[in-house]
Amino acid sequence: MESKLYKRALSLSYFTIVYNIAEGILSIFAGLMAGSTSLLGFGLDSVVESFSASVLVWRFRRGRELPDDEVENLEKKALSYIGFTFLILGFYVLYESASKLYTGEIPNPSLLGILIALASIIVMPILYYMKLKTGRSLNSESLIADSKQSLACMYLSIALLIGLLLNYIYGIWQADLIVGIIIAIYLLKEGSEILI
Repeated sequence: MESKLYKRALSLSYFTIVYNIAEGILSIFAGLMAGSTSLLGFGLDSVVESFSASVLVWRFRRGRELPDDEVENLEKKALSYIGFTFLILGFYVLYESASKLYTGEIPNPSLLGILIALASIIVMPILYYMKLKTGRSLNSESLIADSKQSLACMYLSIALLIGLLLNYIYGIWQADLIVGIIIAIYLLKEGSEILI
């Protein structure tokens, strides 16, 4: 049974890597085209999620043959890597959003960004549930923490969608940057909680 759970954890991690690399590339491309900090931040978050999932692949590939105390050390290392990636990304997005809001740099509307956000709103809750369930079954704090990243991605997708729609439909460009700040605060909070 545990072997099946390890395989599921690995499969979920591999899927997360592939999905988030694609989402990250598209979001960063759309963000650069539109000058959208929230899309760039969202794309960078996808890169962090890919990194986090890569850490979990490393953890679950090595964890099967290790004694319990080494698995616990591996879990702690995996958690700290995930926490630091949240913090780095949070500070970057906060700086970019605040400085563009201050200078009045106006992002263009992005239909591609809206479609990316919608896709994420559909995929991420399913991924969150599957990771959480598997993480609890394996008693894996790192997989449970990674499931929170998928949940965070869903919330960020909703905020991103709102900001992009306000800019796309009503021309309220500040919404894009305010959403970037909200994303940054969330990332900093999550990173701090994981590391404490």
